[in-house]
Amino acid sequence: MKYETSPAFEADLRRLTAEERRRFRDVVLTSFGPACDAHVADRGARWPARLRIKALRGAPGIFEMTWSFAGPDGRATWEWRTLAVGDACVRWRRVGGHAIFEQP
Repeated sequence: MKYETSPAFEADLRRLTAEERRRFRDVVLTSFGPACDAHVADRGARWPARLRIKALRGAPGIFEMTWSFAGPDGRATWEWRTLAVGDACVRWRRVGGHAIFEQP
C-alpha cells in the first residue's frame, strides 16, 4: 500500500511521543497496510476488528481507525486516493487522540 500525508497529519505526528509513533507505525505495517491491500483486491474483504475502521459521520469519504487502546488512545483519519498510475493510495489526514475528530 502506498501512503500520502496531509500537513495536519505531519504536525500531529510530530506531537506524538516516540513510543506512540512506534506503535502507530507497527500497526500500519503489520495490520492496516495488509488489510488495505486485501480491501483493494476484494472490496468485500473485512477489516480486522481490532482496528475498528469505520466511516466518519458528517465527513464523506473519510475513515477512522484505532491504532492504540492503551493510554493515551490512538486514532487516525484517512481517505482513499488514486495515484496518477491508477494505484490505490491511503492519504493520512490526522493522527492522535479524540481531538483529531474536530477537524478530521
